[in-house]
Amino acid sequence: YTGSPERWHWDFAKRTLDVVVALLALVVLSPLFAVIALLVKLSSPGPILFRQKRVGYNKRVFEMYKFRTMYMEAEKMQSQLESQNEADGPVFKIRRDPRVTRVGRWLRKYSLDELPQLINVLKGDMSLVGPRPLPLRDVSRFGANWARRRFSVKPGLTCFWQVNGRSDLSFDEWMHLDLQYIDRWSLPLDVKILLK
Repeated sequence: YTGSPERWHWDFAKRTLDVVVALLALVVLSPLFAVIALLVKLSSPGPILFRQKRVGYNKRVFEMYKFRTMYMEAEKMQSQLESQNEADGPVFKIRRDPRVTRVGRWLRKYSLDELPQLINVLKGDMSLVGPRPLPLRDVSRFGANWARRRFSVKPGLTCFWQVNGRSDLSFDEWMHLDLQYIDRWSLPLDVKILLK
């Protein structure tokens, strides 16, 4: 490790917070996990968990977990829906995505589909707080160097974007918030974002 001792201590403290909170959350929320798993299974055929390759720290590709909110073969249908993309920039978003199940809409509304990423946090792929990890499709369309800076930290479950408007923000505003987090990072800031 070539960083300063102070930086190492902060990194260790952040990782400790990640592991402790993720473990506690997994234990406390295990009954909720069981209920959601049952609802997903009953809502449509397919696996309970959705796994997708995402780009993380230093552009390392990892497999991210979510509760499945879409029908089977949804990813293959995306190319047919590109013309309906409502997001600016390289990301893909449709507010009334026809691929999403009824249970999936409810899970997404309250961000409950993201809970399995606590496992990603324990594995070290993600942190509790950090820029959201993006799919390979979105990252392949990144052009500006400033947008690539977001890969200098671990991606997270939540960050400024999630607590400051989310889908109502433009892509440029989203990226600006990510870079703001990277520049201002501190452990108290992580705790503040988690509480929000």
